[in-house]
Amino acid sequence: MKITGSIWALGAMSGTSLDGVDAALLFTDGEVISAFGQSDYRAFSAAERASIARALGQWPDGADVAQAAETVETVHAALLSRMMRADPEQSPQIVGFHGQTLAHDPDRQRTHQTGDGALLAHILQCPVVWDFRSADVQLGGQGAPLAPFFHFACAQYLSLTAPTVFLNLGGVGNVTYVDPSYDAPQDTGALLAFDTGPANAPINDLMQARQNLPYDQDGSLAAQGHVDATTVESFMSHAYFHKVPPKSLDRDDFTQLPPMVAKLSDADAAATLAECCAASVARAMEHMPKSPAQILVCGGGRRNAHIMARLKALTGVQVQDVDEYGLDGDMLEAQAFAYLAVRVARGLPTSCPSTTGVAANVGGGTVSQP
Repeated sequence: MKITGSIWALGAMSGTSLDGVDAALLFTDGEVISAFGQSDYRAFSAAERASIARALGQWPDGADVAQAAETVETVHAALLSRMMRADPEQSPQIVGFHGQTLAHDPDRQRTHQTGDGALLAHILQCPVVWDFRSADVQLGGQGAPLAPFFHFACAQYLSLTAPTVFLNLGGVGNVTYVDPSYDAPQDTGALLAFDTGPANAPINDLMQARQNLPYDQDGSLAAQGHVDATTVESFMSHAYFHKVPPKSLDRDDFTQLPPMVAKLSDADAAATLAECCAASVARAMEHMPKSPAQILVCGGGRRNAHIMARLKALTGVQVQDVDEYGLDGDMLEAQAFAYLAVRVARGLPTSCPSTTGVAANVGGGTVSQP
């Protein structure tokens, strides 16, 4: 499709926290954000979450992948269909569908996001851009994170002038260092992005296993506990933290972490896992080209008051909820894939050497027509 100006794009994101699907509308030409539109959310049921969880770590031929894909497609189709007709004045002309990451192994040039974008294009009767990560991985990149180009546009939208870090605390944490003095995200020095380490996923898994709750609301359990310093020290000795970015993680790259807190009380285990999250972000700050003026936090982890407090203490940088700047921290990644969908349709790059380590600027994504 030919895009000559700003259009309404609809993006969807289902993250590694396995809580549900976010969907959001964005008015953009793939370079400048002109307006933010409506958003919506569809939580996974316990059965749907279990269906996807069984397939985690599996590649396309895995025994549980077909059922997980059906779950992902069904939930996305219902939510996106609802969003397509939510407001006639914000009717999207293109959809960005990320799919559900089940496995990620960029060192072997492979990544797996399940869900068929071509099927969704048929159901929605709208062009769908999907499979955003494969091209980057096949060209030697990490395939993640992919929101940095959108973060650059957000910094411009907010008229920021000083280097700023966008921190997303989903199942896995990731950072984008943005220097808004540059003209374009692919300019050398404009961006640096990488995964920081486990964020919500280990805490959510702990809460589900021990208290049959999806997460530690407000970080209240962690706030009651005591950190096991030996566990945190051992965690931070992992080889990943010694790698030079860009670099990325799979949700299950730190499978040794749950056993390390297995003998701790619920509160102490939650406090220790929260400290691991904050410590990994603090370590990430050491890689920043310039000291950032602030860290703007998005994703579910920003609602964990205990983690936010620990981030402030360990980084020594001003830490703020991105909502305080008028952005929607719950929907930033869904908006990012709306933005990236337009970039793909226009043939613009979606990642570059400083965001994924790919050899050259690359525009990922497959466009499926209805």
